[in-house]
Amino acid sequence: MNPSLHNKHPRVVAVALNPALDHTIEVDQLRVGEVNRALRMQVDVGGKGFNVASCLADFGVATAVTGQIGRDNAAQFETLFNAKGIDNRCFYLDGLTRINTKLVDTVSGDTTDINMPGPTLEADAIQALFDRMLARIDGLVSPGSWVVASGSLPPQWPADTYQRLISHVHSLGAHVLLDASGAALAAGVGAAPDIIKPNRAELAELIGHPLTDANSVVTAARELLARPNAPGMVVVSMGGEGALFVSRNEALLAHAIPTELISTVGAGDAMVAGIVAGQLAGLPLADCARLATAFSAGKLARLGPHLPAPDTVRALAQMVHISSLTKPGSVSLP
Repeated sequence: MNPSLHNKHPRVVAVALNPALDHTIEVDQLRVGEVNRALRMQVDVGGKGFNVASCLADFGVATAVTGQIGRDNAAQFETLFNAKGIDNRCFYLDGLTRINTKLVDTVSGDTTDINMPGPTLEADAIQALFDRMLARIDGLVSPGSWVVASGSLPPQWPADTYQRLISHVHSLGAHVLLDASGAALAAGVGAAPDIIKPNRAELAELIGHPLTDANSVVTAARELLARPNAPGMVVVSMGGEGALFVSRNEALLAHAIPTELISTVGAGDAMVAGIVAGQLAGLPLADCARLATAFSAGKLARLGPHLPAPDTVRALAQMVHISSLTKPGSVSLP
């Protein structure tokens, strides 16, 4: 909640092609096929790009957002952007932004997601919107700034959308973090994004075989790093097992830290925000891993795309234990 960020040139542009309103419902032990009485409910701005922007703004990083939102339920997005000083450069489409439902079981801690697909446009309308978005990004980024391309693509959008976005942003001298899955990740990774952040299942799908332990994840990450037009760094989130940070010279495991668990929704997006914040601060890899893990841990104790105060996040970062996996065989994962 930092309206002064309105007056700063954005250091990060978060691209949200398929945002959502997240309708979170808490229940006491979810029973499928039966009547469940909700304990409480909450509606939050969602979608990976907006989650990233919201967490960065909480940490004091000047951030802009671009993408598409529906006019008919735009007010809640605008309220969040205004409250946090996020520069709103989105395009408004007719109709509603999609609404996703999150069922949080307060007993098990599990979250069941029911996600809508997003708006459907004709091919020429998709291309026109994409071209307008690139032109808007031209006016927002400068050499050394970051663009975060994250989340699913809306229906009918080409799988190479992020690939083309990354190439365009690099032509402007800016950096890109890609957080996608499936065909969008497979195409985008070939455009040499500076950082990618798959989870373990997404990396396994990209590589084409299961990843059963930390060494296999590191090997897969290094396989990607050795490809032509490779990313500069691979960060693999693994939930309670922590996250792996793999560059060409280092491989580190940032262990998860104990924290209150309210909702896991958006924890990966908070980690993305922490990675970018660490890059902007010029942190070495271990300290970047600590900060990113602290962002994720801080988010777990909150519903919606929000972090605790920056000093609390920094204190959490000091609690993060880092193990080196540069030498194979040092750590095993379940």
